Amino acid sequence: MRTFARRRGREVLAALCSAALALAVAVLPGTAQAAPAAGSTGASAAAAQGAPARPAPGPDPDPSLPVHTLARADAPLDNPLKGFARFYQPGTDQNTGYPHSLTWSYFGLSEVMKNASDCGDYDWDVLDSALDETASYGNQAAVRFYPEYPGGSGSHPANAIPACFAGHVDNRTNAYWNTTSPDYDSPYLLDALEDFIAAFGARYDGDPRIGFIHMGLIGLWGEWHTWPYDTDTSGDSYPNYMPTDAHGAEIIRAYDSAFTHTKLEVRYPESGGGAADGLPAVGFHDDSFCYREGSPLAGLTLPVSMGGASWSQLQKALDRGVENRWTTASMGGEVRPEIQSTAFANWPGGSGAVDNSKACVELEHTTWKINEGSAGYSSSDPNVAAAVRLMGYDLSVDNAYFHDTAQGTTTVGVRISNDGVAPFYYPWTVSLGLQDSSGKVVKSWATPWDLRKVMPSKIRAFPDWGVGSDPTYLDYGYPQYFDTTVDLSGVTTGDYRLVMKAKNPLDDISAAAKKLRFANSGQNSDGWLDLGAMSVGSGSTTAKSYEAEASGNTLTGTAVTADCASCSGGAKVGYLGNGAALTFNGVDGGTGGTRSVTVHYATAVARSATVRVNGGTPRTVTFAPTADWTTPGTATVSLPLNAGTANSVTFTNSSDWAPDIDRITVS
Repeated sequence: MRTFARRRGREVLAALCSAALALAVAVLPGTAQAAPAAGSTGASAAAAQGAPARPAPGPDPDPSLPVHTLARADAPLDNPLKGFARFYQPGTDQNTGYPHSLTWSYFGLSEVMKNASDCGDYDWDVLDSALDETASYGNQAAVRFYPEYPGGSGSHPANAIPACFAGHVDNRTNAYWNTTSPDYDSPYLLDALEDFIAAFGARYDGDPRIGFIHMGLIGLWGEWHTWPYDTDTSGDSYPNYMPTDAHGAEIIRAYDSAFTHTKLEVRYPESGGGAADGLPAVGFHDDSFCYREGSPLAGLTLPVSMGGASWSQLQKALDRGVENRWTTASMGGEVRPEIQSTAFANWPGGSGAVDNSKACVELEHTTWKINEGSAGYSSSDPNVAAAVRLMGYDLSVDNAYFHDTAQGTTTVGVRISNDGVAPFYYPWTVSLGLQDSSGKVVKSWATPWDLRKVMPSKIRAFPDWGVGSDPTYLDYGYPQYFDTTVDLSGVTTGDYRLVMKAKNPLDDISAAAKKLRFANSGQNSDGWLDLGAMSVGSGSTTAKSYEAEASGNTLTGTAVTADCASCSGGAKVGYLGNGAALTFNGVDGGTGGTRSVTVHYATAVARSATVRVNGGTPRTVTFAPTADWTTPGTATVSLPLNAGTANSVTFTNSSDWAPDIDRITVS
């Protein structure tokens, strides 16, 4: 497992080792280092990159397409490629404990480089076996290779130096951990490692079974440190076993060349002398996430300006000006094992050894964390749920844009927002489909839409940026509008549901693959998101229209009929809300069931209304501004109607004004 980089000077951090079936804690000796005073900036002010420039807003929605507003809902806790990762234990159920979609595992280098006479001969069975088993549970893997592992993991060796190094690479003894360290500056070793990385990438780059790769290969547990035999030799008698920065940089660049699809992470921003500084595809791996230690306590994730240690993960990122690397690469790591059971108990803050957990997620832009302790979390814990949903992406479709009745070719659009802290990092194919009344998707179309463009709507500013007191949130990503043309030729005339899905490539390998699901109430467990009703062909059921000003409707309170030249019938109902209501009576529900109800409305400012069917549970619908108070726009909601014409649909707002209503159409 894990490590913890040395303290500056003579002080050290704790180091933790994992066994195959349990976590064992070994605390290194040393004294605590005082945390710098709150508000101090250390060395970051000159080097910090600062607030990233906002990305381009993208195209506006097609004004010719009717707008269908989709309701928000909480995203599931086990969305793929984000949240917590549990340790791989061969033969055990990977889907126990807190919902998750990632499985973490180490592998010894010698388990693949098994041929004592040929360092270029690789046996990938140990990795493939783990990947296949993980995929069978619908999960993706995060992996790392190591050369030395104190005590071994139980299922993987302690000494994983390949036998083919013998006679070519000198070995040294790490007496503190009782491990053998190879000479990481050996030309033979470097050539062998770079050949291994090239073969690793050639075989597994883009493999849908793998979500993230930690570069590994250097140091204890593959974590790019050999403490206490490290680069700081000024205050101890231990020689330095780490490779030179130039040689470490060779390993980082080799990984970057070999993996152009699968996301990569390296332990420290300064690894290999900061070789990843200019490699935007390389993320970082904070394996002491949100932990505080020492007296007084100092954080190991947050920067000096927020009470962190001078060697904390984010201070290192600020020092190198790579604090915004999350825009192009994933931020992984591990919740520090000592605090895993309580890391989110005081969300959004922290207590004792747990730092401000919301700040840790927001400023690091955390996508995923190893967290074996999550096995003990309750799936109904609201604090943990809030943290997991904030991690990585949290995508929702605000509006869908399409004609309620269409034939031949027609355009379909969606607008997608991201309320998480990071983008979705993979180019998964997004498809549209038509679903019949039995739930079968009768036709689908792949789109060119790229979810990676949907950046977080807001980001938290570092105090070091000097843009406001903490916490300051900056506008960042825009809701992204996508559209495409679909061909309805060959689709049987009738009524359908228009649906959308982002395909997990693991679907092609495992029927259990976790589906990417949007934070919308119309999201189905099979991955398809309901965008609304669409009738195909001229023979489809005709939408029925109901005027707001019709004499059979019920108006209460201040609600009043008003002239509106651009409205259907030349009139609308206004002054709705603050208790005043409009009820459409005699609405035809056909044979009953969920119907697509398009609301034609006018409002010069954003407003909301509650919609209640037949006196049932109200639901809140948000209405975007229209051009003015007399130019109608549309929003579509899915409502449950009874069979026949005795349905009522009521619009009101108990505490604020609602939009003016022109009419509704039911299809």
